[in-house]
Amino acid sequence: MAAIATITFNPALDKSVSIPELISERKLKCSVPVYEPGGGGINVARAIKKLGGEAVALYLAGGSAGQMIGELLSGDGVPSIAIDRKANTRENLIVTDLATRKQYLFDMPGSAVLENEWQKCLAALGKLDNLQYIVVSGSMPGGLPPDIFQRLSHIATQKKAKLIADTSGEALRQAVEAGVYLVKPNLKELGLLTNREDLTAGDAAKIARRLIAEYPVEVVVVSLGALGALLVTDQFSITVSPPDVKIASTVGAGDSLVGGIVYYLSLGKDIVDAVKFGVACGSAATLNFGTELCTKVDAERIYQAVQTSGQALCNQS
Repeated sequence: MAAIATITFNPALDKSVSIPELISERKLKCSVPVYEPGGGGINVARAIKKLGGEAVALYLAGGSAGQMIGELLSGDGVPSIAIDRKANTRENLIVTDLATRKQYLFDMPGSAVLENEWQKCLAALGKLDNLQYIVVSGSMPGGLPPDIFQRLSHIATQKKAKLIADTSGEALRQAVEAGVYLVKPNLKELGLLTNREDLTAGDAAKIARRLIAEYPVEVVVVSLGALGALLVTDQFSITVSPPDVKIASTVGAGDSLVGGIVYYLSLGKDIVDAVKFGVACGSAATLNFGTELCTKVDAERIYQAVQTSGQALCNQS
């Protein structure tokens, strides 16, 4: 069994199409749709597979969309554990306007999770052996208990695995308070988490260190979009910058970033190299339209050009 497990409480079946031009009140002729399994944890597991690693994807699945996600994951060779649920799995729509090359993501809400459903998910996680990393990624649907991350942290501690969280809003706050090895907020999410709505990139390192000092969090990776990421620990902060690339789409970049980080950590790389590779993976994902993730060839090529700067010790800031 893989040493990495990802959990997706709110998966989605992503349907991507293109149209000649987005015009209101007109019947728009779409291309043949492309279906891909989606949701944070699922995408992280898919990215790790593309990079040459392996992660088992745990997710809640209901209806025909949930069944199709399982079939697609199997076709991609991604090991998975589907937890049956009563409600249908949501479906997202991604539309590319060929006239402007702009992309529109219609993100559908997920139904509330029933108590026995999330309990089965945690029970399935508890049965996995030899785990090194547990990644909880994506939006969190209603119905989950307020202490879900405390439960996940307890399982991670029992298994001597490192818990990684990539979520937002109140769920991110719960993750930080419960205790995680690594969190990956963007600037806005870090600001909301620390009651700093006006947070800038220049202030982010100081605020992230304060987060590490006050809560059981070891690493904060702040996503900076096309500018890369800021890596912060209790010892140093480093800005990791990718080379300029021609961006086709930013969908899937964050999940590829996390996938690259976890994959490199699982190979025994240090956190700096892992974040450098993660940034390369995130940048590689932006080369593709739709919800396509990074490729290993692009990630390794971009990794050679990734730059780091900063390395400021905490007591010097």
